[in-house]
Amino acid sequence: MKYVIIRDDDTNALTPVEYLERLYRPFLDRRLPVNLATIPNVRTDVCYPGNGEPEGFLVAKKGTPPLTVPIGENTELVDYLKSNPFYEIVQHAYHHEFVDGNPEFDQLNRVDVVRRLDQGAHYLKQAGLGKPRVFVAPYDKMTRVSIEEIARRFSLVSTGWFEPRRMPRSWWPRYAVKKLTGKPHWRMNGTILMSHPGCHLSYHRPYPTMLQEIEKSIASRRTTVLVAHWWEFFRGNKPDEPFIKVLHDLAELLASRKDIKVIRFRDVFEQNLPLN
Repeated sequence: MKYVIIRDDDTNALTPVEYLERLYRPFLDRRLPVNLATIPNVRTDVCYPGNGEPEGFLVAKKGTPPLTVPIGENTELVDYLKSNPFYEIVQHAYHHEFVDGNPEFDQLNRVDVVRRLDQGAHYLKQAGLGKPRVFVAPYDKMTRVSIEEIARRFSLVSTGWFEPRRMPRSWWPRYAVKKLTGKPHWRMNGTILMSHPGCHLSYHRPYPTMLQEIEKSIASRRTTVLVAHWWEFFRGNKPDEPFIKVLHDLAELLASRKDIKVIRFRDVFEQNLPLN
């Protein structure tokens, strides 16, 4: 059996309900879980450092909202998420901002890292979305300080890759074993650390071969994390119909394959599923 985890990043208080519904109704109707990496208290003025353009997840921003908006303030969105049990909420950053030009968890200030982690979890729980047990770092960037604090609080961390220079030295021996065995996922001090094979579901990739590349990734490992970003399907607040069709074709493909099971992140540690 192959396991697939669908991870969609950047749901926040400014995300339109109709965007998520349009994208993921074919998954929900087929009882295929979708893990939403959710920003607890989104900052509404985030721009990319390189070009000054607003972050993609602010595509639906209207007017001049407050500087930060907790997820719980969008009651329509929260009610929608809670009414669809095949959505799984995981914690994604805190503000999802840049600090001194770096992603907010790409820093060594332990006090600030702890504050962001704990307040983020508080906002999700306060909104009625549960206590998060899975963490996704913005831009896949963590330091040895932040990953250590994240691992203390969460059962599972999902990211793109792991680097020795970005983890505590005490982790290096276990990481070396992971590298030697070629495994994409590993465990450290009770925390599951999962990597993904890149963002196959991205408008930067060719649509005609997207499903084929996804199938190759699934075939190459026991458990595959597929990453998407809801706002990439609605750039300029307009639906990219060919891209949306690829996503919906993926739902049909996954549902039709008897050798593939789509799971939640929490299924990995609650059911002790094989990682590799």
